[in-house]
Amino acid sequence: MANIKEIARIAGVSVTTVSRVLNNHPYVSKDKRAAVLDTIEQLNYTRNMNAVHLITGRTGAVAVILPYINAFYFSIIMNGLAHEALLAQYRLILCQSNYLAEEEIKVLEMLRNKEIDGVVIVSTALKPEVIEEYTAYGPVVTCQDSGQRRYSSVYIEHYAAFRQGLQYLTGKGYRSIGYCEGRQNGSSASIRQTAFREFIAEHKLDFQEEWMIYDCTTEEDGAAVARSLLEMPERPEAMIITGDHVAAGLIIEARKAGLSIPGDLAVMGFDNQPIGRLLEITTIDNHLYEMGASAFRIIHEQISSDNPDPVYRKLDYRIIERSTV
Repeated sequence: MANIKEIARIAGVSVTTVSRVLNNHPYVSKDKRAAVLDTIEQLNYTRNMNAVHLITGRTGAVAVILPYINAFYFSIIMNGLAHEALLAQYRLILCQSNYLAEEEIKVLEMLRNKEIDGVVIVSTALKPEVIEEYTAYGPVVTCQDSGQRRYSSVYIEHYAAFRQGLQYLTGKGYRSIGYCEGRQNGSSASIRQTAFREFIAEHKLDFQEEWMIYDCTTEEDGAAVARSLLEMPERPEAMIITGDHVAAGLIIEARKAGLSIPGDLAVMGFDNQPIGRLLEITTIDNHLYEMGASAFRIIHEQISSDNPDPVYRKLDYRIIERSTV
């Protein structure tokens, strides 16, 4: 089997040059890089990646824990992560957890065993204390606010963002507001629910418990919510919905039933998905793409510099006014 010394001899370059080409080092002339690559192809050379990992101490891979691969909210975060990983020539290993703690632990054990260089946690079922235990083995970044921990985080302030959305609706004159949420017991969901209930109480708004609807993540869920609202003896004047795809399903189904949006029912989304732009949904932009991009930039910098100090990056949010409120 060919080795880098033989490649260097045939290509007419030094062993150092071959090593630089194999490691994608920028300081190699075009002619020498071409000669090395041609020789590698000629000899059908295959690198021993285990040996490379032993030498460099890195695998060139970061694991990403996300609950569901097909959820639209997470897909935009993944787009940001994937773009930055490609620029850095890093591989992402996607690990779907279904919010099962044991599956998330398996990924963190990969970090302990040096199978990966770091872990990005998009959303988690684990307690922060459990995650902190693994920071001794490499960098961890979460896409949610866990407070001042031994791992990094990129986040928006869900409490403030949700209250601003509610303030926007009341400013438009709506006094009865319903709420669609995804996972009822999620950390960010719990914060939003607290913001909602406190705002309703403070402003003495009309509210009924049946207007608080959980487990809404798809267009079909949104359509089901619209049908539920139509059957209620008294329905809210406005809905705030955590997910533009859910909002889209609700709007399409409501319009089929003859409701005017926003005349009969105002609808406000939360995440600024492309479907929201197509249907002109008023929404809260929580910068999901930048969340993913920032998460990767943080973890790549920590891997490259061997700097374990956690970074806490708070992103802005903004209301995008369109035609559904």
